[in-house]
Amino acid sequence: MTEKELKGRKIGMPIMLGTIAVYLLGIFLFILSMVRMENETPQWLLFIIGLVIMCLGWIPFMGLRILKPQEALVLTLFGKYIGTIKGDGFFFVNPFCSSVNPAARTRLGQSGDVDTSHENKLLTITTGTKTTELVNKKISLKAMTLSNAKQKVNDVLGNPVEISVAVIWKVEDTAKAVFNVDNYKEYLSLQCDTAVRDIVKIYPYDMAPGIDTTGDGKADDGSLRGSTTLVAERIRQMIQEKVADAGLKILEARITYLAYAPEIAAVMLQRQQASAIIDARKMIVDGAVGMVEMALERLKENETVDLDEERKAAMVSNLLVVLCGNHDAQPVVNSGSLY
Repeated sequence: MTEKELKGRKIGMPIMLGTIAVYLLGIFLFILSMVRMENETPQWLLFIIGLVIMCLGWIPFMGLRILKPQEALVLTLFGKYIGTIKGDGFFFVNPFCSSVNPAARTRLGQSGDVDTSHENKLLTITTGTKTTELVNKKISLKAMTLSNAKQKVNDVLGNPVEISVAVIWKVEDTAKAVFNVDNYKEYLSLQCDTAVRDIVKIYPYDMAPGIDTTGDGKADDGSLRGSTTLVAERIRQMIQEKVADAGLKILEARITYLAYAPEIAAVMLQRQQASAIIDARKMIVDGAVGMVEMALERLKENETVDLDEERKAAMVSNLLVVLCGNHDAQPVVNSGSLY
């Protein structure tokens, strides 16, 4: 099913004015025939014409459609798709056409403080205990946001990760969106969840050795935390492939929340702290060794003091203890002889 746009339908205003004029004419003829009612044939003819106009003259009003910018209406006639009207304006279509939008009542999870459900309701009719709502069947062509709930997914190492993704999307082909899937909004939401799971399980949360995230058979340094832009782009591409048949276009995808699951978050934090402490110790030791080597070389070059190997070892030990210790050193002054 391919979209077919109907052109030249922005004639709603002249049709409405003409219909009102004809309807008023019918009322006038009906009243005139009642006033001058006789057994003459012309008076009965006026009566019949006026009555027919009054009974059927409202039908053209059913074909009037008003669209705002970035809105569309998918029309069917007795079950057959006849086309889509787009753009802002006052349109007139076949009065017996019906608009179709299976996702009119569906509201995607966006910001929790915004409620736009009233915009999809045209009229609410209450009869006794029964309430009937007339739903707006227009399809929005604007860029919209889908922000599904956080998901708990295992990364490539098996660690549970919580992740949430925001997707910017729009309807590109209204016919495919309406007729190729049952509900294009629910379909998009489901495909977003599956795409996130498929991509996240390829990556580790943090950089790990020996992990291939690109599928080329070579280990790389890709990770969820360090390659968020690349991960989001792969998620966007996968969602686009899945929803192409539904006439949707994915404009952008962004990771809005990423963290370890609560059950392992504390352990992973300790692991990160331990790794940071080890890296810091390595840096301190490397710097201390360099400083000791520099001190020995300067003493030798300047011939400040001649140390044998035993004294050098003692000096190296003392300097390393001072430079690598966590607390300030307490110096001991030796006022005696060196030997």
